[in-house]
Amino acid sequence: MGISGGFCIGLGTGVTGAELKKLREDLGEAIGRLLSVSDMAKLCGLPPESGGGTILEWENGYGPIGPVEALLSLLAAGSDHYPIGEEIISESDAAFYRSMMRAAIIRRIS
Repeated sequence: MGISGGFCIGLGTGVTGAELKKLREDLGEAIGRLLSVSDMAKLCGLPPESGGGTILEWENGYGPIGPVEALLSLLAAGSDHYPIGEEIISESDAAFYRSMMRAAIIRRIS
């Protein structure tokens, strides 16, 4: 299952374009500002000159798979809309982990 169904790392199930767009919106909400497609491309480690276009293509198509899918699963932890599996981190540490992920996202796009 993809990111909307839980916190899955690299299971090869794919992320749909709609899920990617929703994640971009949810992460923007979590950090208190809209994330552009260029911001999301930066977070995914895509080239600055073409990354925004790639994100748009993914959002309007089938979405990414492989390493980017795994990265998105990790980034999803920055939003309260996505569960963090107990096998990843204890429930008591989840709020701290989410705040660290949000700070990392803000640093990366600044």
